Amino acid sequence: MDYKIRKIHQQEYPLLDDFLYEAIFIPDGVEPPPKTIINSPELQVYVAHFGESKDDLGLVAEAEGKIVGTVWVRIMNDYGHIDSETPSLAISLYKEYRGCGIGTAMMKEMLALLKAHGYKHVSLSVQKANYAARMYRKIGFEIVRENEEEYIMVYSL
Repeated sequence: MDYKIRKIHQQEYPLLDDFLYEAIFIPDGVEPPPKTIINSPELQVYVAHFGESKDDLGLVAEAEGKIVGTVWVRIMNDYGHIDSETPSLAISLYKEYRGCGIGTAMMKEMLALLKAHGYKHVSLSVQKANYAARMYRKIGFEIVRENEEEYIMVYSL
């Protein structure tokens, strides 16, 4: 599949709401939550006022003439928070574009961008049952904390 990865444009920031919802891991057989769940404070931290901080960076993947995925980071007190120097990462693809290598390519591009900006680490949180946890480990993320349901992972840049 042909796709390209590029920086997100300011007028595309509202798309982060859609991709935030897509990033919610829903195990097989579980009813998806209503889309309004993204309005909760613990999820709004990922997208509210995106672009207003120097630590807000985002990339999109375009395929078939549309944006099909995003990866974005910001320093925030989220599920994957490590410290005030480490951005937390969120990544999401529409379901029909998963498993094609786009997510891995977006992740690698973001890691290079973070390194170029002088960051030392990036963190994320992922549910243990989420297939993406394997992709993160394959790329080089390491588990630094875990609880019953999720891993907190860090990548050293």
